Amino acid sequence: MIHDHFIATEYKPIYIYINKISSFKSNKIFLKERRKQNLKPIQMTSILLLLLLSLSSLSLALSHGLRTELNHIDAGGKFTKLELLQRMVHRSKTRARYLSSKYSNPSSQTSIQAHPSNGEYLISLSIGTPTKPLALTLDTGSDLIWTQCQPCLQCFDQPLPLYNPSNSSTFSDLSCDSDLCKALPYSACHKQCLYSYFYGDGSLSVGILGNEAFTLGTTTLPNIGFGCGFYNGGIFTSNESGIAGFGRGPLSLISQLGYGKFSYCFTSMLGESKSSPVLFGDAADLTMGSNGTIQSTPFVTNPLIKTSYYLTLNGITVGTMLLKIPKSTFALKENGTGGVIIDSGTSITSLAEPAYSQVKIAFLSQVKLPVVNGSVEGLDLCFGISNSTSQNIEVPKFTFHFEGADLELPKENYMLENASSGTMCLVMSNSSDSTLIGNFQQQNIHVLYDLEGGKLSFVPAQCDQL
Repeated sequence: MIHDHFIATEYKPIYIYINKISSFKSNKIFLKERRKQNLKPIQMTSILLLLLLSLSSLSLALSHGLRTELNHIDAGGKFTKLELLQRMVHRSKTRARYLSSKYSNPSSQTSIQAHPSNGEYLISLSIGTPTKPLALTLDTGSDLIWTQCQPCLQCFDQPLPLYNPSNSSTFSDLSCDSDLCKALPYSACHKQCLYSYFYGDGSLSVGILGNEAFTLGTTTLPNIGFGCGFYNGGIFTSNESGIAGFGRGPLSLISQLGYGKFSYCFTSMLGESKSSPVLFGDAADLTMGSNGTIQSTPFVTNPLIKTSYYLTLNGITVGTMLLKIPKSTFALKENGTGGVIIDSGTSITSLAEPAYSQVKIAFLSQVKLPVVNGSVEGLDLCFGISNSTSQNIEVPKFTFHFEGADLELPKENYMLENASSGTMCLVMSNSSDSTLIGNFQQQNIHVLYDLEGGKLSFVPAQCDQL
């Protein structure tokens, strides 16, 4: 039970606001611990009122497929190629630092279950009846959906109008006894299910769980559980309205849709700005527009962090050299740390040490160009090029050896030439613990997440032609 004096001193604005909502009329908020952990009531309350987002788990057994479009968060920003790279590097390092600390202590999941708010792609959809447009950050590293709602005690700026549930004929509250509310790591009950989610960068969303109709493309999907956030703040600077969780857990959009699989195909990030398709169910077909052999590798489950998509990486080849990287570098450890994650919210791949150092040494030995300072680009390894040499540069191939599948990256997915600065840089970074496969390395590769089959499949494709 939450102490009244604590509410009055620590979260008085939220408490007053909740009591102004007609459906919030009781005098106490009851906290339900969803995991076994001995926390004092005040500790649990501060966690509750500083957590994030929420969704639901109501499968819609739809037999067909869906398609909608993703837009990169920097699209339309009129950035130069160098500026785009700098922004991606900055976002990736921010996310990697947080995920590294998060995954280095999986036991902390009961207190902080969120990811940084920085994402890379926005998914366009609509909510309610009549429909209102939303732009949500796609995040394969979280399970929950939320959007900002009216009336709002505190909201960050967004270009789209705020969604108002009272103006929608298809909105309904979710009760505290609903499976969706029970799926939260913590919940608070005030006749409605109150959620709170806290991001590692200090961003947060607090609100209620509801059911609503969402529209993807031309298809309306009823009874999607989501978080209706009335107290939101922090670092949300990508024109988003909220976040769409695409993780492996029961609360994610993917689990609610019940398709069992989805795919995306990221178009080139540093060229002409084009949308990227995201496909669900039967529409997620890798034979469509493919340029090679479809390969598959099984997902690995981390018992302590069930949301993220872990893979088994057995090694890396640079050129013709299979690097001597200890197997333990990419292994998922018994305590839940380490491992390899494919992550839509990370731009640039970060390799756990000593893998990154081995990759760097291999490129230094095989690329016959002078090494230059890459601080302008924000990258660790850069080579000097000139107009006369850029056409004849021999760059060694780069291959990830996953369990049962080899992913040979196109040159433009790991080595970036910048004529304006006269540099060619390796677009990767190092990590102290987990390895994150970022979306820069996934450009023009059609990637399929088969949740029912428990595997990730991929094939080269021209993504803007799908």
